[in-house]
Amino acid sequence: MGIWRDRLWPSLCHKAMQAARHERHRASSVVRAQGRVLEIGFGTGLNLAHYPASVTHVTGIEPNPGLRKLAVRTMHEYEFPVTLLDMNAERLLFDEGEFDTVVSTWTLCSIRDLDRALAETRRVLKPGGEFIFFEHGLAPDPDLQKWQRRISRVTKHIFDGCTIDRQIADRVAAAGLEIVTLNNFFAEGVPRSEGYIYAGAARKRI
Repeated sequence: MGIWRDRLWPSLCHKAMQAARHERHRASSVVRAQGRVLEIGFGTGLNLAHYPASVTHVTGIEPNPGLRKLAVRTMHEYEFPVTLLDMNAERLLFDEGEFDTVVSTWTLCSIRDLDRALAETRRVLKPGGEFIFFEHGLAPDPDLQKWQRRISRVTKHIFDGCTIDRQIADRVAAAGLEIVTLNNFFAEGVPRSEGYIYAGAARKRI
């Protein structure tokens, strides 16, 4: 799995996530970001091109070395400074209330201890700060859910931990973050089992 996870999967992921439909979703999601931003699951840095002028600094964390290697090639091309760190979302080595915004796109599906990661997300947000997320997860249809649970047993081993059977909005709310906007839909060009989207933002209460 070393060659696949560290070399082949990062290249495949980078290419696949550059699709025009994904870029549209990135742009519509991260436009809410402002100030000091923490991006969990930084990947290859594809969100950077879509951050608005209100962003002053982006800190990205990415545990996959192959993805970090690809990200380094472009992360210095932007007006705001970018810091990239090898770190897991379950243990964020930052102070409480350090960030104005936390961003996650196509990441919550692959974090092993999601509830702990969301608790950490809340901790490092400033009061009133927002957690912006664009994720795929559990669909509302019970029959489709059965297939998602079956498929997840395979995808988590192949695609660096990715599962497709998590109810993202409920988990975010359970972490003590107040959901302020949420849009659910099936993404175009993606199988329905893998394409049910949770796009939204949640706020840390003041």
